[in-house]
Amino acid sequence: MIRTEESFSGSFPFAAHFTDAPGFRMHFVDEGPREGEVVLCLHGEPTWGYLFRHLIPVLSDKYRVVVPDHMGFGKSATPKDRSYWLQDHVDNLERLVLALDLRNITLVMHDFGGPAGMGLAARHPERIVRVISTNGPTPFGQADLVERVTANAGVSPWFQWILKAEKEGSLETVLGHLGFNILSTLKLNGFENNALITDTWLNAYGAHFASPGDCLGAIGWAKGFAIGAHQFAAPDAAAERAIRSRPALAIWGEADHTLHAEHFLPLFSALFPAAPIHRLAGVGHYCLEDAPNEIATLVSQFIRQT
Repeated sequence: MIRTEESFSGSFPFAAHFTDAPGFRMHFVDEGPREGEVVLCLHGEPTWGYLFRHLIPVLSDKYRVVVPDHMGFGKSATPKDRSYWLQDHVDNLERLVLALDLRNITLVMHDFGGPAGMGLAARHPERIVRVISTNGPTPFGQADLVERVTANAGVSPWFQWILKAEKEGSLETVLGHLGFNILSTLKLNGFENNALITDTWLNAYGAHFASPGDCLGAIGWAKGFAIGAHQFAAPDAAAERAIRSRPALAIWGEADHTLHAEHFLPLFSALFPAAPIHRLAGVGHYCLEDAPNEIATLVSQFIRQT
């Protein structure tokens, strides 16, 4: 486990907060005023709250910005006796939100933070006021969800590797050494700005995965896809109506070769047909790394205007 006070050479200068509400020690950033609107930022695989380090200071002047690390990622614990499927992450997120009594939430979601956030929205639509996808899927009971996920897997190097590695029995071994191969994993998923690659940056993303036992979160997300263990949100009619009525924004790096725009943006548009979509040319899957300033501007303007 990384040192909880680690700021990674000052690149992540935010106070560490913890809760045991989900049944393990869950870390979260909690910046900005405690009254008013909340921006809840949800990371994916194999990142953590560090992904939002440029967005937090931009938004926390006006809004309460809460950035949890999912179980098994970042500064959160990696319990050995838990499963790491999507529905487990939704359970954990729900417990955090209820423990902090977060309301008037704007979801900002990346990668599997999308399905996790939409799972929360299905359970507590009354707490959600906006939905913002940043290269994050928005599954919410769409009829063609499975078809689109399957089609994407057919052209995504990351998902092709997951399926092959699971079949060959090497998935746990490879992802169990994520501390050593973090750069190749991040690069396979996709970022375009190689100037990001510094010792500090690599340490920030690799430090949590010091041993195979620390990698259960990353293994679980990949394995859950391979064996069909993840359960996507199934909102009831009232929740679907409520979320469809919310302002929404999609920001998508077009160079994403893990989650292809052609497969996932239609899921967003089916749910939010009038919502704006900003396509970012030359920006990869980790759009918040490739284009942090542009995304921070788009997000803050959208919240202010809606």
